[in-house]
This record gives sequence, C-alpha cells and structure tokens, in this order.
Amino acid sequence: MHTVAVLALDQVIPFDLSVPIDTFGWARLPDGRPAYRVRVCSPGAGPGPGEVSAAGGVFAVRAPYGLEALADADTIVLPGVADPALPLPPGVAEAVRAAAANGTRVASVCVGAFVLAATGLLDGLRATTHWRAARELAERYPAVTVDPNVLYVDNGQFLTSAGAAAALDMCLHMVRRDHGSAVAAHAARMSVMPLEREGGQAQFIVHDLPPAPAGATLEPLLAWLEDNCDRDLALDEIAARARMSSRTLNRRFREQTGTTPLQWLHRARVRRAQYLLETTPHPVERIAVQVGFGSPTAFRERFRRVVGTSPQAYRRSFRAEGERVAPEGAPGARVAVDGPTA
Repeated sequence: MHTVAVLALDQVIPFDLSVPIDTFGWARLPDGRPAYRVRVCSPGAGPGPGEVSAAGGVFAVRAPYGLEALADADTIVLPGVADPALPLPPGVAEAVRAAAANGTRVASVCVGAFVLAATGLLDGLRATTHWRAARELAERYPAVTVDPNVLYVDNGQFLTSAGAAAALDMCLHMVRRDHGSAVAAHAARMSVMPLEREGGQAQFIVHDLPPAPAGATLEPLLAWLEDNCDRDLALDEIAARARMSSRTLNRRFREQTGTTPLQWLHRARVRRAQYLLETTPHPVERIAVQVGFGSPTAFRERFRRVVGTSPQAYRRSFRAEGERVAPEGAPGARVAVDGPTA
C-alpha cells in the first residue's frame, strides 16, 4: 500500500494539514480497499506521541509518528505554517532530503513551499505557492522559479500547490497519477470537489467539471449535462433545460463554474473519455461517438488540448492489464481489460 506521510510542524495551518489526510483517505481502489496509508508525523514525536500547535493556537496536534516515518513513506506532504520565514526544526531538512534521495515523492501545500524550498530540493525547479506569498518565496529562494499563476506545479518527484483549495487539486492529481482517473474521480466526489479545474489561481476559478459544488443553483443542470454529454447539445437546448435565457445562463455559468456551458460540456466529455480509455478496449473512434464528439478528429484535438496528450498515449499510460472494477459511485461497471489498445 502506498504510504503518505504528512509532516506537521509547529504552527501548522489546519486546512493544509487536513486536505491531504482527507483526500488520500477517501481514495479507494476498484475492489474497495484503501489506496493509501496516511501517517501524520512531527519532529518531536520520537518513539511516543509528539505534539505541535496549530496556527492561531486553536488546537494541538498529537502526531503518532516521528521523522523516522519519512524514510518509509512513498509520498511526503509538507503543509504550510503560520510563519514560513521561521527556520526548520533540527533534523527536518535532513530527513526530507534523505527520503527524496531514495525516490520518495515530496509535495508542499500552499506556503509549505517555503519548507520544501528550505531543503534545497526545489533549486532549479519551477514552483508555486499562495499568490500573496509568491514574491517572498522568490526573494528568499532565488534558485527557485516561482509561478504565481497556476494551481499547482508537478515536476515529477516534487510538487507544489497554491493556496487553499489548490491543495485539493494537487492531491487529486497525485491520486490520478497513481491510480487513474476513475479512482481519482471517486475521491473527488467524496471530497465534493471537481477532479480538475481549468486555469490558474489568479483567475479564482470555482468549478468547471462535475460534480457540482453542493448547494450551487446550477447543480441539477450540471448533473443533467453530465448524464447527457453524449448528445449533440446546443446552447439553446441547455438554456431551455435551465429555464433561463442563453445570456443569463452564460452569466450564471461564469459566476458558478468560471467557464461557459459549452466549454464545461467539452471538458466533461473528455473526463468521460478518459474513463473509457482506462476501462474499456473500445477503439478511439467509438469512444469519440460515445462521449458526444462529432468526429474522431475533433475528439483527438479537444482531448489533446485538455489533457496535453493524445487518447492513445493516455491509454498506454493509465490503462491497467486485467480486470478493473469502478469504485462505488463511479460511472460504469465491471469491465474486462485485455491490455493496451490504440
């Protein structure tokens, strides 16, 4: 089982700490087993519980694991702390660097990028953090290329996320990297979070993929669009379903999802195509029809624009051999998979 170690330093930001714990904790493999083992660590834990204060002193965290647990982790997550300018506690940088030298993936949440940068592991790499802290990160660590306009940066072994909800984006991205879009989509639904959001943090995008945020006025319409994304839907038909004018619908969509109805629909179709590429042997031409694209060429162009690769390349990367079963609540059912098929 993939082990995730979440390192809680003193004055840890509660949201940063809880997001990886919950997101990886929600992830389930196709047979229902947990996809991850999550361990909370702190520098002073040693052989017994170590206690650190949360930012603002609202509560204390008693971590059952010490720094030695980082050596056994497959992924280390570094949440932010209230004052990112403070020096790291003794042994933290050394423990993180040693784990990274053995191939452990290391990710930071929000201003946790300062913690990761302090280890030297981000030198020469691109990174992000909360937009309000981006300039300070760049000034303090000039060897790091800071990009304040993205939700997260994936350098392969080292990842950094922007503030608040961007931590969810990054964690879901890692789940998808590890186990594919079906497992990640299930974790996203359990977190009431879109699997992927378009754009960067400077645009404050709220949502652009199913599921809809709970309580949003467009939630029933988004659910209907997801169920009917294989159909040739025009804006007028979508507006009629929503019982509003096309102009009003576009405005409401912008307010609640950060995109237009047709753009949202295209990305929902791509997400469904990813699932079919992973879980069925259907040829690309058939999948293009199943998800509502007018032609295989249009499907391939849209897929590459959204995912960054071709449908065939995506299938080779994410499709497992043997039988794959969708997690409870995911679209589809048990599917026999023979192996990669273009």
